[in-house]
Amino acid sequence: MLITGGTLSDGRVRDVRVTKETIDAVAPDLDPAADERVIDAHGKHLLPGAIDVHVHFREPGGSHKETWRTGSRSAAAGGVTTVVDQPNTDPPTVDGAAFDAKARLAADASLVDYGINGGVVPEWDPDTLFDRPLFALGEIFLADSTGEMGIDLPLFEDALEQAADAEVPVTVHAEDATLFDRDALDGDLGGAGREARSDRWSAFRTPEAEAEAVRRAVTAGERATGRLHIAHTSTPEGVDATDGTDATCEVTPHHLFLSTDDCDRLGTFGRMNPPLRDPDRRDALFERLRDGRIDVVATDHAPHTVAEKRQPLTDAPSGVPGVETMLPLLLDAVRREELTLERVREVTATAPAAIFDLPQKGAIEEGRDADLVLVDLTDGREIEAAALHSKCGWTPFEGRSGVFPELTTVRGRVVYERDPATGAESFGEPLGESVRSRADP
Repeated sequence: MLITGGTLSDGRVRDVRVTKETIDAVAPDLDPAADERVIDAHGKHLLPGAIDVHVHFREPGGSHKETWRTGSRSAAAGGVTTVVDQPNTDPPTVDGAAFDAKARLAADASLVDYGINGGVVPEWDPDTLFDRPLFALGEIFLADSTGEMGIDLPLFEDALEQAADAEVPVTVHAEDATLFDRDALDGDLGGAGREARSDRWSAFRTPEAEAEAVRRAVTAGERATGRLHIAHTSTPEGVDATDGTDATCEVTPHHLFLSTDDCDRLGTFGRMNPPLRDPDRRDALFERLRDGRIDVVATDHAPHTVAEKRQPLTDAPSGVPGVETMLPLLLDAVRREELTLERVREVTATAPAAIFDLPQKGAIEEGRDADLVLVDLTDGREIEAAALHSKCGWTPFEGRSGVFPELTTVRGRVVYERDPATGAESFGEPLGESVRSRADP
């Protein structure tokens, strides 16, 4: 396959030749070979596939919400070519047998590359877990969320030390439940679903609870001398707590593009952990994305059904879908000149590949995996749940603008293609092995 005339994120116009699974050449004016498929990318941008290091594809145990098949189709349609699944499934991925069961599901169904994380609970089995090709340990929950896997600080510190010994990175959900404001859930919480007052959820899980937990996690990580990554940082204070340390941090699209100003519209469809923050904090978080203080953007794609979300505030599950809309939202910010394309490439591809040791991913260079995304930055369109591919059937970004891919390839295979004239879509087939299995056969 030869992609001609694509503009790279740094502004260079190049042809890109793909041979089998890898990028064979990146140069101007390459000549097509006989019987080679040629894709004309003139006037469009060619990006390395996004690496979403934080998804919940819900299998096993939650296939009514999402499956590896539907989740990976959604990822491919959004330009995400590698996903990393978190351990709070049913059963949780806290031992070798649970890891193997999830790995079989992913191998049979995922259209994109994937990694599988291991989890930590008091009954976890690190010996069998570290014997598997883990992507990372975590997210380790320092406060309960979906799956009720919250642990105490001594167990967290022990897990950090064991992960450091095994040379496995650790990701952590950092909130300190002792700093939650339980009075915020007293009184009138509104009705169910979109009538609920989800701003009270934001008041309950306070910004201070996140910032303090990040500081404690970073301190513990420094003592263990392992690699620590803070998941879904929702506050500027949380991001700043990683400054000057070896820890890295990620933020989500919902914390970058939504705030408590959206709570009246979303109700429980805007309940997630950590919660939406006030507009000033959202703006400060976005500024940290612009200036380079945020390492990674990842989705925390956490789908629940519409019926589940239509419950009262304290009963509805936390989480929102996002794997298909992450890159389109960021690219629309580029189109509106709020971000540079190089910054988007860095936080969605280059930095995740470097932080989690994926040398074949994250860049359009000779010898790298041919994970490519072709987009037309002039083609912004309205985000509609009906046009997305997650099984849950809704999005918190309904009505916003996004720039969606026309083509997504994973290791040289076309996994998603959309005709910009007709909107007709097609998908590829499952790939069959994880990124860690390929690196450590």
